[in-house]
Amino acid sequence: MKHFPTSELLNNLPKQFFASLVKKAGEYIEKGYDVINLGQGNPDQATPQHIVQKMQAAAANPINHKYSPFQGYRYLKQAAADFYQREYNVQINPDKEVAILFGGKAGLVEIPQCLLNPGDTMLVPDPGYPDYLSGVALAKAEMVTMPLLEKNNFLPNLNEIPSDVIERAKLMFLNYPNNPTGATATKEFFEETVQFANQHDICVVHDFAYGAIGFDGDKPLSFLQSEGAKDIGIEIYTLSKTYNMAGWRVGFAVGNSSVISAIELLQDHLYCSIFGGIQEAAAEALTGPQDCVRELVGLYERRRNVLIDGLRSLGWNVTAPKGSFFAWLKVPEGLSSTEFADILLEQAHIVVAPGIAFGELGEGYVRVGLLTSEERLEEAVRRISMLEIFKK
Repeated sequence: MKHFPTSELLNNLPKQFFASLVKKAGEYIEKGYDVINLGQGNPDQATPQHIVQKMQAAAANPINHKYSPFQGYRYLKQAAADFYQREYNVQINPDKEVAILFGGKAGLVEIPQCLLNPGDTMLVPDPGYPDYLSGVALAKAEMVTMPLLEKNNFLPNLNEIPSDVIERAKLMFLNYPNNPTGATATKEFFEETVQFANQHDICVVHDFAYGAIGFDGDKPLSFLQSEGAKDIGIEIYTLSKTYNMAGWRVGFAVGNSSVISAIELLQDHLYCSIFGGIQEAAAEALTGPQDCVRELVGLYERRRNVLIDGLRSLGWNVTAPKGSFFAWLKVPEGLSSTEFADILLEQAHIVVAPGIAFGELGEGYVRVGLLTSEERLEEAVRRISMLEIFKK
């Protein structure tokens, strides 16, 4: 069979790290080992029943068997606006300030293609979500990383960005609660960011994927709660984490109308919009009962406490995440993040994500997901204790 070479565009795409992680874990499962997978970000709970029931009814409605409007049904845009008014006291115009997305990832990859020309500069956090790099590559843009350091509570220091980079930068990605560090942003930081972006004509994209998941009674802040934020940026919200709808592939972007318009223009050429039944279910999730969200956050907080308390009891000096469903843990001295992750897989049959997968400054850490039961997390702690790596 003739082999057709792929384009330079595809050849320049970054490697999908999590595909290799899944493959490596699968090899141990095939050998019969009881593997505890803490390496991925795939929610383990079911979508709440009232959302599923809405989808079941909507699937039988013939109107949803036709093409949906290219830019999504207005009722879902209105639901997103109502959600932001209720949760964050932020007013959103559903007709001009909401774009429906095929999941948050799609929006994050699309935005650089919407706003950047080849060679333009965008600012990306390090460590950060690996798929940010996909958008950079597809836009043929240049990336400059913003260090997220523990001494700065994993917030970028905007004052340390070189002046020549600031002059070139057109786009900045932020993400709080943060993947992979579990850090949250402060009101002061977001206000500083708005002022900085406004001064230097930089569009800010805040990835709010874990917006619902904050611990110890602290509700994560929306970037759009800061005065002037809509003037200089947008926020991307996905239903994947808040409502356990990862497989449904639905989210939305809200904020600056010119950016929203650009996203919708690009998507007009890529898609024919999301199945209407999923849009009805998404609207039900955003505007219906929210007890399920509070219960989910409580579940993750209990899991966090079990994991962190257990690891500390081993003598492992770990920091509890303030949000998201990830813990960001320092590896033992003398080991790289990959070496430590390999030890956990090979000797304890525990999958974690090495920090280097999230950027150069992820080295020295591993990311652990809270996406299994408390009993399994306790078992993971027990297995780690058997390695006798840490001293009490």
